[in-house]
Amino acid sequence: MKFRTRQPAATFAWNGLLVIAALLLGVVSLLQAAYIPLKGWLAQVLLESAWERRRTDGLPVRPWPWADTMPVARLRQARLGVDQIVLAGASGRVLAFGPGHVTGSAPPGQSGNVVISAHRDTHFAWLRALRPGERLSLQDVQGVVRRYRVAGLSIVDEGAVELLEPDAGDRLTLITCFPFDAVDPGTRQRYIVTAVAQPL
Repeated sequence: MKFRTRQPAATFAWNGLLVIAALLLGVVSLLQAAYIPLKGWLAQVLLESAWERRRTDGLPVRPWPWADTMPVARLRQARLGVDQIVLAGASGRVLAFGPGHVTGSAPPGQSGNVVISAHRDTHFAWLRALRPGERLSLQDVQGVVRRYRVAGLSIVDEGAVELLEPDAGDRLTLITCFPFDAVDPGTRQRYIVTAVAQPL
């Protein structure tokens, strides 16, 4: 006849603590993984609300009280299902939440070269699927919609400042880093979509 030896209570306590610690670590890991998508989703909800209020009231509206930007346009591309709020400015803080209108380029809704920038792995990841001849639309805060046709796709060095000239034709220029699949965040190449304005 075999007798089972009872494990000391301290062993059970340590095992229980290890299980609890593993569960807590798992919960923390899940929360960290969900933080960026949740932050992005909430930002889009707040941006949409700020866009609608600005369109209704005509006054600049910050999407959240401490924001250093505000909605200035809405960019759409039908085939790819793109519908994005464009923010004022193109700093790193702005681009974390959406595409940004490059300061100094033509304002959305007006003639000239309207330049918009965004990150290649988030808001402008769809540029890789865009094809010449496809249509884009850009709505300004007054509700005026300008339509553009993609005329060219190119890869240039980051120093190609002529792309930012506000008087470089009546067009929409979309800029993101290249290559799309690069792991290194500091590439010198830029992927450029040039779209020419269509008659109103």
